[in-house]
Amino acid sequence: MTLLVVGSVAIDSVEAPGGRADDVVGGAALYFSLAASFFTPVRMVGVVGPDFPRDMLAELQRRGIDLAGVEERPGPTFRWKGRYHEDVNVRDTLHLDLGVFGDFRPKLPPSYRDSRYVFLANIDPVLQASVLEQLNAPAVVGCDTMNHWIAESRPALEKLLKNVGMLVINDEEARLLSRERNIVKSAARILQMGPHTLLIKRGEYGIIQFAGQSIFAVPAFPLEEVTDPTGAGDCFAGGFMAELARSGDTSPAGLRRAIVYGSVMGSFVVEDFGPRRLLKLTREDIDRRYQQFVSLTEIECR
Repeated sequence: MTLLVVGSVAIDSVEAPGGRADDVVGGAALYFSLAASFFTPVRMVGVVGPDFPRDMLAELQRRGIDLAGVEERPGPTFRWKGRYHEDVNVRDTLHLDLGVFGDFRPKLPPSYRDSRYVFLANIDPVLQASVLEQLNAPAVVGCDTMNHWIAESRPALEKLLKNVGMLVINDEEARLLSRERNIVKSAARILQMGPHTLLIKRGEYGIIQFAGQSIFAVPAFPLEEVTDPTGAGDCFAGGFMAELARSGDTSPAGLRRAIVYGSVMGSFVVEDFGPRRLLKLTREDIDRRYQQFVSLTEIECR
């Protein structure tokens, strides 16, 4: 089943304890699409300027990513420069230029409007809602957001969440949105806002899922070194949503399998700067690490 994603496409420059990389492609929609493309066809909606690498657009298309929803407009592509601390969960934004992304207004091609699986990556909740209004009858809607929108656009975000089935945010965002410090209380409050499934990203501590009375936790895959955490959450969301779209299975077991696949995709992208690791990845690599993940969490009870 085809999966639709709406979000940013960017050019990043990253400094991290392990080195630096300048002018690497990035953005939530791009990371999501690359991760998802290993599982199912992807429709991507975003905006770029003429400075965005043509060869990268060709690579995305080669991977079965439909770019009919990617608009090219005069002006610079969204650019971000950041520096990660020794604790790679902490980063500083050194430079931000929204460029053509600053007045991005998603407009879906007619061929996208029958999309059944949809992910609204981190953009203004008003724009996220406008995407849903352009769709015929989406079956599974996932969503991401950030502290800025929670603080500055809460009414629009709360209205949006009534129409979102699955929310993917980090623990800090969950506490801010719920106004609760305890993560279990926080989850309960957020689920009352509309989503039936909440996935809380906890960085090096993995993912915890809340759905009704069910709680499911997956650790982060143990890595010797994290080179660049940029895009890890977007790749998690891409793997998670794409496995759901591929299987059509949203049962508790299907959701848990998708969470593990999402965690696998997040674990790969951090091994190199930008999407470089994803571009070298094979489906065999993914399935091998999935099995390692399963073995990591198996408990033999006697």
